[in-house]
Amino acid sequence: MSINNESIETILEDLKISNTAQLLIVTKNQTIKDVNDLISRGFKLFGENRLQEAELKYKSLVSYNLEIHMIGPLQSNKVKKALKIFDTIQTIDRFSLVDEVSKNLSKNSVRTKNFYIQVNIGSEEQKSGISISELHNLYHYSLKKNLNIKGLMCIPPNTEDSSPYFQEMKEIRDSLNRKLKLSMGMSNDYKTALNFNSDIIRVGSFIFS
Repeated sequence: MSINNESIETILEDLKISNTAQLLIVTKNQTIKDVNDLISRGFKLFGENRLQEAELKYKSLVSYNLEIHMIGPLQSNKVKKALKIFDTIQTIDRFSLVDEVSKNLSKNSVRTKNFYIQVNIGSEEQKSGISISELHNLYHYSLKKNLNIKGLMCIPPNTEDSSPYFQEMKEIRDSLNRKLKLSMGMSNDYKTALNFNSDIIRVGSFIFS
């Protein structure tokens, strides 16, 4: 695969809809060369789904002052390592994971400063994320456990129109804490997400071809 320059220009143009939205480039299955090319163009915000891949890919790029987000499911037994690699973990989705993160936050090697709670906005059994009914409890539990919750993340059902789910995410956020950021919108629906004031769009496959 290679970087599609036309796609990048399209995304950057679309981002003009918002004054604050950021592009998080998902580099899952991409090479270090691709990442270096993107860095040379001024991009510094990247996302990875897998812990091991992120560790291998970004350990040689620490001097570039990048911001790396974990956007895939996180197993409790990999929390210690994840906290050393990622600046932000977007996939907090259960009380036991909060407990494990909290236990390790005070260690000197921790890099992670921010966390997002992943919401199962479509109530899909096959997807990760806290249920809408439990979100309030998990949010306040996370704060009690000293996690710096900066936002909410979701992966809506793969339907023709994500608008209802993005609208619901916005309403949920507003009822919980209006200062929280929203991480929503991927390659197939980021334009829709921008219409609902997403703060971070997570785009991968559209950029690489």
